[in-house]
Amino acid sequence: MKKPSPDRTALHSAAAGYLAQIYPDRDADALAAEVIAGFWPTGTHHRKRKRQPGNALWSQDDALLITYGNSIIDGVHKPLDLLNDFLHRYMEGVVNGVHILPFFPFTSDDGFAVADFRVVNPQLGDWPDINRIAGEFKLMSDLVLNHVSSQGQWFNDYRQGKAPYDGYFFEASPEDDLDMVVRPRTTPLLQPVETLKGLRHVWCTFSHDQIDLDFRNPQVLLEFLRIIRLHMDNGIQIIRLDAVAFVWKEIGTPSIHLPQTHAIVKLLRLLCDFAVEPVVLVTETNVPKAENLSYFGQRDEAHVIYNFPLPPLVLHAMLSGTARHLVKWQRAMPPAPLGCAYLNFTASHDGIGMRPAEGLLSDQDQQDVIDTLKRIGGLVSMRALPNGGEAPYELNTTFFDALSETLAGPDDLHLERFLCSQTIVMSLEGIPAFYIHSMLATSNDHESVEKRGMHRAINRHRWNYNDLRDQLARPDSIHARVLAGLRSRLETRKGQAAFHPNATQFTLHVGDDRIFGLWRQSLDRRQSIFALHNVSAEEIALSSTVLNLIADEDWTDLLTGEQIGEDDILLAPYQCRWISNGA
Repeated sequence: MKKPSPDRTALHSAAAGYLAQIYPDRDADALAAEVIAGFWPTGTHHRKRKRQPGNALWSQDDALLITYGNSIIDGVHKPLDLLNDFLHRYMEGVVNGVHILPFFPFTSDDGFAVADFRVVNPQLGDWPDINRIAGEFKLMSDLVLNHVSSQGQWFNDYRQGKAPYDGYFFEASPEDDLDMVVRPRTTPLLQPVETLKGLRHVWCTFSHDQIDLDFRNPQVLLEFLRIIRLHMDNGIQIIRLDAVAFVWKEIGTPSIHLPQTHAIVKLLRLLCDFAVEPVVLVTETNVPKAENLSYFGQRDEAHVIYNFPLPPLVLHAMLSGTARHLVKWQRAMPPAPLGCAYLNFTASHDGIGMRPAEGLLSDQDQQDVIDTLKRIGGLVSMRALPNGGEAPYELNTTFFDALSETLAGPDDLHLERFLCSQTIVMSLEGIPAFYIHSMLATSNDHESVEKRGMHRAINRHRWNYNDLRDQLARPDSIHARVLAGLRSRLETRKGQAAFHPNATQFTLHVGDDRIFGLWRQSLDRRQSIFALHNVSAEEIALSSTVLNLIADEDWTDLLTGEQIGEDDILLAPYQCRWISNGA
């Protein structure tokens, strides 16, 4: 019998170790063999050695656009073809990656109730359309692994008692102790369904059209490994684990962040690090800071985690005119571990999550923001609390409209305020990501909310491409002005070594709560950038002595070209400065 190679033994042993944590009653070695065969089927192979933690998977040139496959339509062409044209026409040289939100057949939640994981939604296009985009941009896809559509084939086969799907879904009883379960919705957790085997109650973390899978069955895990392989074979380089915090359930527990969940993420990271293809694993966990950071593990879980506290904190700073809470939070944030990075953003297809603001913004601060958002037409979605009450879960609005006023009321500084908010995202340690409706200064879509009966529709407008191009061709339109402003700053950001996702970062103490300041230094220590952001509607004069500008070096504001000397540094309302030694 041929002895396994040392490298394969290392992969097998590490996989078996994680599988023993997840499935202690199963044969871990046999499961490891199945896992490896599922992830590397005939005709594929893995690396000889595990990819070691480092910074090779990203650089200062990386920036992502977040979009639906049909955020741009014209009623004639395939939406994925229009997206491809938009990317090349307006985003080339500005972003080098794109997150296309679920592009599979679905029945609700704009793609997150997946009916079939193996085909592209024909209303968007087909795999060749995905391949074309993946060939020129780093493509992120969604692995919606917590749940599937109640109308998809998997659940239909479950109801009919057909193997293997009869063991794919999590069942519970209304008599079970479910009081501790943490979830982001107010709908009933269990849904009664008639099956060939009689009445069953299935677990629904999100909605009754999104039925939770049962990862206690290792066949469910193996199914998703084959789906990840399909993604990789189609050129996808970034895998987003949607709602991953909820995948493992246990009766009588909160059923979130359980040890088995972390072990599953570790297993996926192991497989990605042994993959020949460069694959980045991203966890989506819209939870408070400590819980979110836990998904870095010991540099053995996610490569990248979303910086979820950033949206509510930036929003509060821009509306209140003080960066006090933003500064306090950032000072306490650890740098991402070696081989890991933050994904920085202010807006996505979802609302502005309020759970990450817990412990960072007071109840009154949160209420001030909520009151302002409601005044300008925003909405609030609630979540159920274990005690039977409710609490704000997210604010539903486009980020552009969210900054149309301040706590003090309307003014004429909307554009400046918005550009400042997005420049903060560009300045921070990590990889910046921008929702397409932020790039395009899209307003709240109240008509879609009415038509679809869903708060989140307010931030999911579908642009007619001809109308959009007309708007972007007019230099005086707000859409063209915002896109031009963001393009310019992103083009400047590219190539600045001090903006590498893992470059050194310190939060500055400048003695003025209206300024959010950062010092970034390149990995080789040659370039420094002092990033200053005035989050207020007031002009500020900042003494240059506050910054550690090294003598005998020329310091220039990269955004204006202005030379910085010993005089006070002036910041107009909402002005940002990137003061660099240009190294």
